[in-house]
Amino acid sequence: MPANNHQLPTTNRTPIRRLKVLISAYACEPGKGSEPGVGWNFSKEMATHHDVWVLTRSNNQTVIEDELAAHPVAGLNFFYHDLPKWACWWKKGGRGVQLYYYLWQLTAISQVRKKHAEVGFDVSHHTTFAKYWVPSCLAWLKIPFVWGPVGGAEYTPRALISTLGLKDRWYEKIKEMASRLGECDPLVRKTVRQASLVFASTAATKERLLGMGVPRVAVETQIGMTRDELAEIGEIEGPVCRFVSAGRLIYWKGFQLGLQAFSEIGKEKVEYWIIGDGPFRGELERYVQEHGLADKVRFVGSRSRQEVLDCLTHADALVHPSFHDSAGLICLEAMALGRPVLCLDTGGPAELVDESCGFKASVASPEDSVASLADAMRKIAGSFALRQRMGAAARKRVEEKFLWEHKVTLMANNYYTLLGKSS
Repeated sequence: MPANNHQLPTTNRTPIRRLKVLISAYACEPGKGSEPGVGWNFSKEMATHHDVWVLTRSNNQTVIEDELAAHPVAGLNFFYHDLPKWACWWKKGGRGVQLYYYLWQLTAISQVRKKHAEVGFDVSHHTTFAKYWVPSCLAWLKIPFVWGPVGGAEYTPRALISTLGLKDRWYEKIKEMASRLGECDPLVRKTVRQASLVFASTAATKERLLGMGVPRVAVETQIGMTRDELAEIGEIEGPVCRFVSAGRLIYWKGFQLGLQAFSEIGKEKVEYWIIGDGPFRGELERYVQEHGLADKVRFVGSRSRQEVLDCLTHADALVHPSFHDSAGLICLEAMALGRPVLCLDTGGPAELVDESCGFKASVASPEDSVASLADAMRKIAGSFALRQRMGAAARKRVEEKFLWEHKVTLMANNYYTLLGKSS
């Protein structure tokens, strides 16, 4: 896959004025990882460039207002929307969340129109959730509209489908069918037509958007890191010949490929820690027992974000063989810690990693994936100098490519281009 790129026009002169920017961030919470962290950090950083109003969910209100009371941010404003409480029951436990989000976008249209009449926004920007096959409420405003980065076209590579059980194969088919049906949705089509500027989180989503008639799409990862987070995570610690994987133990995270590769590397002084929990744990534990790996593989269980980071500081490298992550925040965090990343050559992680700081395993077949991962593990385990060099390059890549201040500056400057203003 191509590396992360910034091929859109930018401006370098001092802006005439701060713009009024409307941001849609369904997921937005301070101090969180994943999409809630994306929504918060993007909005907060954008407020250093422009005056920002953020539409988010009502259940985020308390934590946001507490944070702003403790640490005010000039130019950052929030307003809130949710469906009626009676409509929330099916979303509990994660079921029905996609339908809820779809209805949230549609029912928010009147609210963003009302806010636009009150404030008079110059430009709007949809950030989270980030799916190309779901409409955005911002498409109903007659102002320049930035969409993304959006993902959602990341699926298990065809050659790896054979590694899945019957239930999981059906899940993959339904997921792909849902996105294809979404492409035909007239409300999604309207969102596509109204978008003045579109960012895709991966090359796979870029291809789908181009097929829907978007004239130009730039690949830009969904995730980033603040300079404070980079400083807090810290520098490289001592060498430990230990591999770590972290995430929900579900089939498409690909941990079975990591274990298969680990079983082939033939090193005595290596360990593999698997952090997380989920329905696939039993199968992974059986594989460990059947292949005599019990003295080398440790199942750590579910841990907080800080505990995961602590585990990574004692690791040699992150193994993240996910089949179809749109982003892969754990990869960015490992890179900031100065840890090489071993991933598959697909999805969001492949956009984060290059040859200087990690290895991208082939997805030509399950056998090729395992062989590629095993080869990478041997190289990492066999050379402390390589670990140091790749770890330093990983941290440098985060600082140069993935800090929110850089990513948001790109977006903020392009708002002027969309408005046809000099700066």
